Amino acid sequence: MRTAIIAIRNRLDRAGILLSGLCAIHCVLGVFFVGFLGLGGEVLLSPEVHRVGLALALVVGVVSLGFGVLRHGRIAPLVIGGVGLALMATAIVVGHGLAESILTIIGVALVAFAHIRNLHRAH
Repeated sequence: MRTAIIAIRNRLDRAGILLSGLCAIHCVLGVFFVGFLGLGGEVLLSPEVHRVGLALALVVGVVSLGFGVLRHGRIAPLVIGGVGLALMATAIVVGHGLAESILTIIGVALVAFAHIRNLHRAH
């Protein structure tokens, strides 16, 4: 039973890393396609896409990083991930543009880094 729980926690951290990467790719492609080519703005810049992405990141981040603190007793990954999630939430508030892209990319990088640290601390 314990092994199954650990496997689920590890999968959640890996999912968090994957979601962070997808978010960064979405952000970069959004800037490229909309800014340089004028394509896809209605889909790539849709507020719903950003809200759903942030909601997924929050759920996966809080659960996996929170369980990580309980598992290995180190709070640093949770704090780093929390800062990253806060930057991602701020990016939604500032609206579309360069500030949003920068905040999002820094935020997802911090969240991914927190998940990686969480995985390493668990072993």
